[in-house]
Amino acid sequence: MPETFPDVLRRFWRTAGLHPRAVAVVDAAGSTTYAALRARAAQVAGALGPRPGTVGVLTDRGAGTVAALLGVLAAGGTYCPVDPAFTAERKKELAETAAIRTVLTPRPDPEPFGPPVLGPGLPAADGSFEPLPPAPDDPAYVLFTSGSTGRPKPVVTPRGAVAAAVHSLAELLEVGPGDRVLQFASLNWDTSFEEILPTLTRGATLVFDADAHSGSLPRFLRMLDRLRVSVLDLPTAFWHELVHHLTEDGGTALPESVRTVVIGGEATSRARLGNWRTLPGTDRIRLVNTYGCTETTLVTHAGDLHGPHSRAPEDGSAPIGRALPHVRERIGADGELLVGGPALALGYLGLPEATAERFPVLDGVRHFRTGDRVRRGERGELHHEGRLDDQIKVRGIRVDPAEVEAQLCAHPGVASAAATGVAAGDHTVVVAYVTAGRPDDGTDLAAELRAHLRRHAPGHLRPHRITVVPELVHTASGKVDRRRTHHRYTTGA
Repeated sequence: MPETFPDVLRRFWRTAGLHPRAVAVVDAAGSTTYAALRARAAQVAGALGPRPGTVGVLTDRGAGTVAALLGVLAAGGTYCPVDPAFTAERKKELAETAAIRTVLTPRPDPEPFGPPVLGPGLPAADGSFEPLPPAPDDPAYVLFTSGSTGRPKPVVTPRGAVAAAVHSLAELLEVGPGDRVLQFASLNWDTSFEEILPTLTRGATLVFDADAHSGSLPRFLRMLDRLRVSVLDLPTAFWHELVHHLTEDGGTALPESVRTVVIGGEATSRARLGNWRTLPGTDRIRLVNTYGCTETTLVTHAGDLHGPHSRAPEDGSAPIGRALPHVRERIGADGELLVGGPALALGYLGLPEATAERFPVLDGVRHFRTGDRVRRGERGELHHEGRLDDQIKVRGIRVDPAEVEAQLCAHPGVASAAATGVAAGDHTVVVAYVTAGRPDDGTDLAAELRAHLRRHAPGHLRPHRITVVPELVHTASGKVDRRRTHHRYTTGA
């Protein structure tokens, strides 16, 4: 009989009952206790009513968004975060694709984009409110991944998958009362759930602070010390920058409160890992490398690269680790990692062919084809060996170049486009090449495109550099060859 895991909403509800006065969230407005957060979640659920379908939430860094997430789950609904910085056009597209019925917003008078809106000032909840009992296959949330068709694909993740992943992750990181976990990731990506859900199901405190996103590493470090943060979950690219700063500064160290640093989303630099291992005080800090896909729910593989539990190879490499207890893994003949187990998404909403292609049943077990090539090390750990397709990771976010190209080609001045990822120091950026679809009229097409993308595309789909070129390089079959195009216009070959 398959193992069952405690539903995250029920576990939060029970934790709030056991520790009502403990601090659940710290944000710009102050501290919110577990009892107060549960009351706010009940208020949201009461306003939505039972089984509200998919609920869009205009995210905001604070307890309000956390209460909205918990409230949607308590009502038996499906949570779908919506970036308030998106244009009304993109919000409308996401709302239609995800079948959003209602929108929750912490702000008064939001710009309308289709579904009815519930704003601040919800009626008080009945003190006897109890969450609806969930089933493992009930959808918990809908998130979007980059798609090769040029349109984002909505991934539907069930409650049982979230329960399995959160249980394993909380056990791995040993999160519990007394921990203070920084909320750093975008609230529109699943990494934020890695921070929020283990924290609030185990009686720890979730910390929001503007200095986490100030762009100043000294301010970031002072904030960690001031708020006594103990657990950090950082994109690998940001961790690279942090290690470089600590190495160059010489006299600065991570605060004594920090006990665990989790990284993931991109390949770890051997040089930065070597720097980290020589920094004062890092021997006491767990450095945990993680791997996972939106379709496999949060984290599926992890390994300690440094610190008290490290089993990392001595050659300085940074494996993605071993499968967590709830995960079933297999490696295909071409080296592709396939993931099975209870934490798989239900599939892509409204895209049965794409779902069938990426979620095959092998030997009677449903798996997800990650598209990542791996090899197994001598100690059983997995090492990432690159992609089998053209997808890239930009600061931890999966990007399909075809979606970038579709955004560029939506501009009337573009005839064709090619986008690819290139290394820029310790991280990856997207660069794009376009051909003009109109005679040269003296306008700066690249500048027009940057303005166009600021209005119509999220940040991860905006190229770091756009170059207008006379032609793109094509393969023998007539397809655009992205890498050879980049090579031609960077080397002249």
